[in-house]
Amino acid sequence: MRATHGSTALGALLAVTLAIPAYAAPFPWLPPPVNMCGETGFDPLNRLPDPAAPPAPLGPMVPPSIDIPVVVPELTPVPLPDPPHDNTRVAQAPLPSDPCRNPCPEVRDTPEPEDGIEESDNTSPRSGSGSGSGTGSGSGSGIPRIRLKPERETIPIPVPGGEGEPAQEAPPRVVRPVEPGPLRPAVAAPVVESVRLVEQVTGHGSNNRTDMRWQVDGTDLGLFWETEPGKVAMVFGDTFGEGWEYGGAGSDTADWRSNALAYSTDTNLDDGLVIDSMVQDSPCHAAELLGSRKIKNWETTTIPTSGFAIGRRQFLSYMSVNHWSRIPGMWLTNYGGLAYSDDGGQTWTKDQHARWENMFGVGRFQVAAMVPHGEYVYMFGTPNGRIGVIGLARVRTADVLNKTAYQYWVDGDWAPAAENSATPLVGGTASELSVRFDAESGQWQMVYLDAAAGQIVLRTAAEPQGRWNSAAPLVSTQDYPMAYGGFIHPWSTARDLYFTMSAWQSYNVYLMHARLNPPG
Repeated sequence: MRATHGSTALGALLAVTLAIPAYAAPFPWLPPPVNMCGETGFDPLNRLPDPAAPPAPLGPMVPPSIDIPVVVPELTPVPLPDPPHDNTRVAQAPLPSDPCRNPCPEVRDTPEPEDGIEESDNTSPRSGSGSGSGTGSGSGSGIPRIRLKPERETIPIPVPGGEGEPAQEAPPRVVRPVEPGPLRPAVAAPVVESVRLVEQVTGHGSNNRTDMRWQVDGTDLGLFWETEPGKVAMVFGDTFGEGWEYGGAGSDTADWRSNALAYSTDTNLDDGLVIDSMVQDSPCHAAELLGSRKIKNWETTTIPTSGFAIGRRQFLSYMSVNHWSRIPGMWLTNYGGLAYSDDGGQTWTKDQHARWENMFGVGRFQVAAMVPHGEYVYMFGTPNGRIGVIGLARVRTADVLNKTAYQYWVDGDWAPAAENSATPLVGGTASELSVRFDAESGQWQMVYLDAAAGQIVLRTAAEPQGRWNSAAPLVSTQDYPMAYGGFIHPWSTARDLYFTMSAWQSYNVYLMHARLNPPG
């Protein structure tokens, strides 16, 4: 039994939080962008309507029907333990020299040329909507029909299953002493001179043609880290293939994978980001890296939140999502965890002990951004949902998978076993953190979504614990409706900040470039 899926990675109903009325004047109308193959892409900017389009017909003042949701409990067996994840992998064949040639015609037909993509205004989840039975007056009476709309609510029932993953030996318990972690004075904030949309990175109409090359029609996030000198990994959240339609995340029947991973060696980001390859489980099909049960109220999905490398081992922080809330901007996690790969990111192992459980829904490190620097890995974390504060922890690189070795920054000290006492790094709430250390300036850069302000913002500091300077706006949802994310490319500088942004309606990833004027 597969669960209903109507949510985005780090999104779902979350992106609705950003449906703030756009008070800024819309941008002038332009036709949707077209890639090198003549395929129409998406434009996430808030634009005026096409002046040549016929006026939209006026709808009736009274809707023809009103749906009343009725929750229908659905008992769902959950075999335990979790079954082993399918790690079938297929090496990618060289891409065709002609970028417009279909690399796998046996997998997917080449699309017919189109005049454009119809853009629906529907932002509600598509899957799991039962057919309603209506009562009331007939059509044409001026009185809307009242329809009862069943909505399944999964009630998981654990049952014995087959063999699961082998048990992992727990690391030895480590207790670090309390050590001082003083604040340094705030550094001068950089001035954001300009921010521009560079290009659409994923989906139909992108130059990467991820829909034809890897069956990635809709996806989000695009978290970066450098896997080795000259090569970056780019990991995505919930990913959908054929059957995905414009208007948000796809249904669970649209080739749903909880996550996917791409590689890039493109150093010239000024004209876009070229994806060289993706981890595949069959020809021209991006694999799911971290498995999920895909059962609502148990484990709906597993979403990566950051990636980093220590030597030849790659790491992912991720969150196990129990369910997406009906309240915009909220979701409940089971835990935040760590996974690792020793084959360059092809296959991953979830560490069974490096987990931050979400007891009573108040865990402080459910959505983490982790950055190795010097002898430590720093973990910036927020709770589940978009209304949490930022906490900070650190661990020695050799102990990154040993949760007992972590120290949490609490009132000027690094303290052990104090994850839910971590002092907030900045005022206000934050989500979807991305942090990097800029070696040239010797400063830390942090980008995150401030949902209350409807902005993706930048802060800088001299030390991970701060003081962090005031937030500099990068992207406003007045200009990019329902934008979220903001994940820094590791080859950014103090002058040129490249980051990915996701847009809920088109549910794809875009590369942005912020030109900064760093203080001297």
